[in-house]
Amino acid sequence: MTLRLLSLSTLYPAPPRPGFGRFVKNQMETLARRGDWHVTVINPIGLPPLLPLARYAPLRAIPAVEPGDPITVWHPRFAIVPGLSGRFNPALIARAVLPLVRRLHAETPFDLVDAQFFYPDGPAAARIARALGLPLAIKARGSDIALWGTVPAARAQILAAAQQARVLLSVSAALARDMAAIGLPGDKISVHYTGLDRERFRPRPRDQARKALAERLPALDLPVGARLVACVGALIPIKGQALTIAAMAQLPEDVVLVLVGAGPEEAALRQQAAAAGLEARVRFAGNLGHDDLPLLLAAAEAMTLISEREGIANAWIEALACGAALVIPDVGGAREVIDRPAGGRLVARDAGAIAQGLREVLDARVPQHEVAALADRFSWDANAAQLAEIYTKTVT
Repeated sequence: MTLRLLSLSTLYPAPPRPGFGRFVKNQMETLARRGDWHVTVINPIGLPPLLPLARYAPLRAIPAVEPGDPITVWHPRFAIVPGLSGRFNPALIARAVLPLVRRLHAETPFDLVDAQFFYPDGPAAARIARALGLPLAIKARGSDIALWGTVPAARAQILAAAQQARVLLSVSAALARDMAAIGLPGDKISVHYTGLDRERFRPRPRDQARKALAERLPALDLPVGARLVACVGALIPIKGQALTIAAMAQLPEDVVLVLVGAGPEEAALRQQAAAAGLEARVRFAGNLGHDDLPLLLAAAEAMTLISEREGIANAWIEALACGAALVIPDVGGAREVIDRPAGGRLVARDAGAIAQGLREVLDARVPQHEVAALADRFSWDANAAQLAEIYTKTVT
């Protein structure tokens, strides 16, 4: 028997932003391809109704529905007031989504509602599950607990949704402890690690990877003998790229940093690199495609992401799988990922500590296959199999 899942996720790819929440798409598509769960995704798009802000123009172009195999994705709109409506977003999402999900449920009933983030998705999904009379599952991924769990109005909604849910998922054991610490019921929490596309993210000889990367992206043609450090993450303050650029001034001149990602901090980061005389050693790659990112990570000797908070970042796992050791802070599930020296170093969020960690990793020259071995436990098939087991137990 095939069960039916209605999955709510505010973070999900769409034509104008194909990399936005790609890990959620990978998870849900792998689950759907198993055959024991049919998956429908609701990806609500928040838009200001009266303010035609330019930054929202790409979102307005997202289609209302993307029929697909194995998943159909719906993109209903809900009204937001930028910077002000955060505490009301769960209610606004639920109100906008309910007419659609009632119709879909009437056509072919669902068995379970899930939320792919705890806020605002979790409280919104709780309202939807109550309206449909269905059980609820909610997943926590990091910032949804670390950030919204400290905001009183959001925390109250998070706690209420957790009480309603039959099962709670966490991307790491460390995050599960944080969830329990803010009052979520620990007996409902299951650790559910992220997955990995092992065909794409794998070690390749660095020289070959660099040559292929330069052919595809001439701006990343590095000098002979350069030692490449990658940093993969949105260019926003909490990801800490400014600290990594500051660390570059303390590293040998043959070390080159490539920042992968886009975001509002790009201009400030470029200015910082220029002011430090690092223009030639700090490259901005923008968002990289499915084929380019694995090449970059295989070409890199290290990957750093100095985030204020994470659960378990997909970029950590992808880098390890390509043989790039990590230099990251002791946040979220970092200790569950770097559980031996070959995986890299845990460092303070300080330029000097980052530089020291990178020096140690670069000097160690651990073979790529030894680094990649730390990612052996991660795959999308294993992720989907565990999710299917948890969800089936939830509804039977």
